[in-house]
Amino acid sequence: MSNTASFVRYEQSGRIVTLTMDRAASHNAIGALQDCVDLVSAITRAQNDAGVSCLILTGDGKSFSAGGNLKGMKDRNGIGPLDAPDATRANYKRGVQSVIRAMWDCELPMIAAINGHAIGLGLDLACICDVRIAADTARFASTFIKLGIIPGDGGAWILPRVVGLSKASEMILTGQSLDAAEALRFGLISKAVPADQLLAEANVLAEAIVANPAKALRLAKRLLREGQQNRLSDVLELSAAFQALAHETEDHAEALDAFIEKREPKFTGR
Repeated sequence: MSNTASFVRYEQSGRIVTLTMDRAASHNAIGALQDCVDLVSAITRAQNDAGVSCLILTGDGKSFSAGGNLKGMKDRNGIGPLDAPDATRANYKRGVQSVIRAMWDCELPMIAAINGHAIGLGLDLACICDVRIAADTARFASTFIKLGIIPGDGGAWILPRVVGLSKASEMILTGQSLDAAEALRFGLISKAVPADQLLAEANVLAEAIVANPAKALRLAKRLLREGQQNRLSDVLELSAAFQALAHETEDHAEALDAFIEKREPKFTGR
């Protein structure tokens, strides 16, 4: 089934939801607060659906996302600057930062299928996903500095956790771009494939994810997120609590029975 919003196309197949940024004419640039609302709403819709176990985020056309809309920035009527610093600060918090928070808090595994250029905010949207695969024609850049601004979307926190502090600093401070081969070498993506095979590859990966117990997937995803920002002692405590929950699921019991009986498990999500 599908539903077309003003910026996001929501399509579900089995336990997989594909979110497509649907503004190819402007390279899927995010220009208005409503674009951010659409992204947050789509992520929340999937998160709240127990029948969903994986998200794929991609872009329509030849770009993943060109980031922010520069015309809106120039006219001071988009997701960036408004008429005063206090208003601009609030605009970032309720706009692009709300998208980053929604993606960070989402317990569904997220795959970025990067079909083309991922620039500025577009790069950071890709980087906050759990797994990134890209078309071999894609390019990646953190270009805020080229515009005399900084990553207002949290990119200074996100990017170093993907490529390391040194490479992230180089990308943020120079604004220079990487091609898909370089992105693969630096761990920004895990696979580069021909553009016409990208969504098929993303779905193969998503199917491998959703073949596993749904509740354990969400717990494992949350644990990975917490592991990026907490001490080992905190993660160990959380791991014990999450494991106690996982042991009581029907899918865990089914997995044990299937292993002992030498058959394929039949998971129900319970």
